[in-house]
Parts: sequence; structure tokens; C-alpha cells
Amino acid sequence: MSCRRPVGLPHVDATTPAVLSLSGPVARDEVPELCHAVRTLLETTPTGVVVCDVGGLGPPGLAAVDLLARLQLTARRAGGRIRLRDPDPALHALLHLVGLRFECEGQTEEREPALGVQEAVETGDPPV
Repeated sequence: MSCRRPVGLPHVDATTPAVLSLSGPVARDEVPELCHAVRTLLETTPTGVVVCDVGGLGPPGLAAVDLLARLQLTARRAGGRIRLRDPDPALHALLHLVGLRFECEGQTEEREPALGVQEAVETGDPPV
């Protein structure tokens, strides 16, 4: 009986980030474990992004803001970043209120339009 290895490189999915699900109110003593989990996930994924599923996190409050700020700091120190999945609109508003900007899944990026793209102007339109 013989076993041949497949020819070529093994299949690696470099486009799918790792996911960390956060559920329930997170106690303060759980934060270091979650930071370690983010660091470990960033070491094992080639994308440099960890998606934090915050849909089950519970009602938004300063404890959730503190947790997400610490996770983002940990990710940045490890050379990556986190992206939020399914954030509550109130949590999203609270994060903006305290000055923390997080990338969210399904959210379009705000950036300059591509070069060479111009808006069409109708001849009868008044100037803005």
C-alpha cells in the first residue's frame, strides 16, 4: 500500500478571518482570557483580522466598551485588528460617543472615489 502526497501547496484560505463569539455580560476577570484568545487567533490566521461577534453581548454599557477597547488594543499590539459582527445600534452609537471607531461587517468603507470617476451634471441644475 502506498500513500502519495498531493502535488503543490496545501489549501490555505487566506481571506476568511477568525471569529471570536462574545456572549452574555462579560465579567471583568474574563477580559484577560479574551485578550489572550484574540492574540492567539491573530497568530494563527493569515488575514490579520479577528471578527468579534457581539450579537449576544447583551445590553450595551461601559463594560462592553471597555472590553472592546481592550480587545482592539491587544489586536493592534499583535499587528492586527478586530472587526465587529452584528453590533447593536445602541452599542455602535456608544462606541462613537466615546470616540472609538470600529470596522463592522457589512459596512461600506468611507474613502475617496476611484480616479477618473466623475459625477454627471444635468445642464439645468443650479450650482451647489
